[in-house]
Amino acid sequence: MAGHSKFKNIMHRKGAQDKKRSAMFSKLSREITVAAKMGMPDPDMNPRLRLAVNAAKAQSMPKDNIQRAIDKASMAGGEDYEEIRYEGYGPAGVALIVEALTDNRNRTATNVRTAFSKNGGNLGSEGSVSHGFERKGLIEYPASAGDEEKMLEAAIEAGADDVESSEDGHTIWTAAEALHGVAGELEKVLGEAENVKLAWKPSLTVDVDEDTAGTLIKLIDALEDDDDVQTVWGNYEISDEVMEKLG
Repeated sequence: MAGHSKFKNIMHRKGAQDKKRSAMFSKLSREITVAAKMGMPDPDMNPRLRLAVNAAKAQSMPKDNIQRAIDKASMAGGEDYEEIRYEGYGPAGVALIVEALTDNRNRTATNVRTAFSKNGGNLGSEGSVSHGFERKGLIEYPASAGDEEKMLEAAIEAGADDVESSEDGHTIWTAAEALHGVAGELEKVLGEAENVKLAWKPSLTVDVDEDTAGTLIKLIDALEDDDDVQTVWGNYEISDEVMEKLG
């Protein structure tokens, strides 16, 4: 997990989407419903909803499922989800930020705390690790979208802050408030992105060894297996060699 790929969630990196597809669809649906409830139910008029819909499309979520999630926002008596951020430390002091959408704060807090304590980590207070991260916009394209020069030129034209290219693909960083606009401009030139979302980008990363990486992955898996957890971000970097050893 080196370079830009460390910012993707573990589930995506391990290629386990198929096994967890129904759980992933559930999380995508929840984000769509919350986004639609907070603003207009039209993706063109609601930047957060557009990002949520694009994320769902990128994971091949059926159009009917997407529309149902949007419609759910206007239903009387529907679930009310609350956005909560948890912060803590994994093994070897790796900093983690956990974003959740929940209709039961106590349940989610208990589950997150248990995942940390059972997997070599400690749940901290809000603000305990986020000072070491920046809130940024994240746009990801596959390597096939273009070479490094083409991506850099398109990103500069669109108003992005930074581009990271590797054989795995391209990661484009923007200011948080500019994400929707930059993504729209890039789409005109490069087509639809694989991923467009708000992210927590660490100011500094830490390399973790094989033992630490094994425990860390178990912790992140445990967190992401929880229905209420949407995304887990961290300041870790795991080398390709260590990942190969871990299988």
